[in-house]
Amino acid sequence: MAAQSLGGAAPPIIISLGGIVGQMLASTPSLATLPVSLYNLGLALSTIPAALLMRRLGRRAVYALGALLGSISGLIAALGVLWGSFETFCVGTAMAGFYGACVQSYRFAASDAVPVPQRATVISRIMIGGLIAAVIGPQVVIWTRDAWPMAPFAGSFLGQAGLALLALPLLLMLRMPRSQAAAVVGTARPLGVIARSPDFVVAVTAGIVSYGLMAFIMTAAPMAMVGCGHTVGEAALGIQWHVLAMFAPSFFTGRLIARFGKIAITACGLVLIGASGLLALTGLELLHFWGSLILLGVGWNFGFIGATALVTDCYNAPERAKVQALNDFLVFGTVAAASFGSGRLLNTSGWETINSLMLPLIAGVLTMLGWLAWRHQRQSVAP
Repeated sequence: MAAQSLGGAAPPIIISLGGIVGQMLASTPSLATLPVSLYNLGLALSTIPAALLMRRLGRRAVYALGALLGSISGLIAALGVLWGSFETFCVGTAMAGFYGACVQSYRFAASDAVPVPQRATVISRIMIGGLIAAVIGPQVVIWTRDAWPMAPFAGSFLGQAGLALLALPLLLMLRMPRSQAAAVVGTARPLGVIARSPDFVVAVTAGIVSYGLMAFIMTAAPMAMVGCGHTVGEAALGIQWHVLAMFAPSFFTGRLIARFGKIAITACGLVLIGASGLLALTGLELLHFWGSLILLGVGWNFGFIGATALVTDCYNAPERAKVQALNDFLVFGTVAAASFGSGRLLNTSGWETINSLMLPLIAGVLTMLGWLAWRHQRQSVAP
C-alpha cells in the first residue's frame, strides 16, 4: 500500500501536465497529448516483459527496477522541459510506463498472496494507496510547477523522480509468501483457451471500457478546462479530486463486492461513468468539470476493481502470470489509444463530443455483464 501511494503519484503528474507541456512544446496541437499516450503505451508494452521478468527474477527485483526507471524517466522529462525538446520529454514519459506497469501489478501481487475469497477485499485495500497518491501527485504539481520560471513544470517532473526514489527502499523490503513458489507448479491451459472463455472476455472488456473511458476523459479534461478559461491550478485540483474519487471508495469497494457480487458492482461503476458524461454535457463551469471528474473517478473504482476481481476468477495458480499480463496489456494498450485519440478529438470535435461517445460503449458492456450474470445464474441451477 505504501509503494502504491508513492508509485501511484506519478500518473497524476504525467496526466495533468503531459497535455499542457505538450501544447507548449509540440509542433502541432494534435500532438499535445502524445506524451500521455506514450506513457500509457509504454505501460501497455511493459506488462508482458515485466511479468516474464517477475516469473524469472521475482517481484521484488522487478519492482525495484521499475522504481529506478521511474526516477530516471522523471529526470529525462524534466530535461525535456528545460531544453524545450518535445522529443526528450516524450522519451521521459514513455520510459515511466515500465514503472507504471509494475505499480499496476501490485494489486495482483496482493491477491496472489491470499485465499481466493479474500482477493476482492485485498485488491481494494491495495488501491487505497492510490488515495494518498491522489493528494501527493497534484500537490507536487502545484508546489513545484514554478520552481524554474523559465521552464514551467520542470520541477514537477523532478518531483516525480524523487517520489520513485522514495519507493525504492520500500520495495526492497518486500517478501512474498514462500507458498507462491510452489503454487506455480501444475498444469496450465493454453492462453488462447483462457482468452476465449466467456468470463475472461467479459471481464477484460469491462476493464478496458472502465479504464479506457476514464483515461479518455481525464486526458482531455485539463486541456478542456484551460481552454474554457479555467486556470492550470484549477485543472490540477480537478485531477486531484478525480484521483481522490478513484481511490477513496476502495475503503468499502471490497465489502460491496462481497455483498452484491462482482458483476453488480462492475455494472454500477459503468453506470456512474455514463453519469459523469451526462453531467459534463450540461455545462462548462468549474463545478461541471469537477463534478464530472468525481463521478468518473468513483465509476472507475467500482468498474475496474470489479473487473479485476472477475479476471482473478478466470485462472488457476500456474496460469496467473500470463493471464494477468494479457489482461493488463489489453487494458493499457486501449488506454494508450484512448489518451492519444482524446487529444485529437478535443481539437477537432470538442469536449461535448468526447463525453457523448462514451454512452454507446457503456450500454454495450452493461448488456454483456447482464448476459454473464444470467449465464452464471443458469449454471448455478443446472443439475
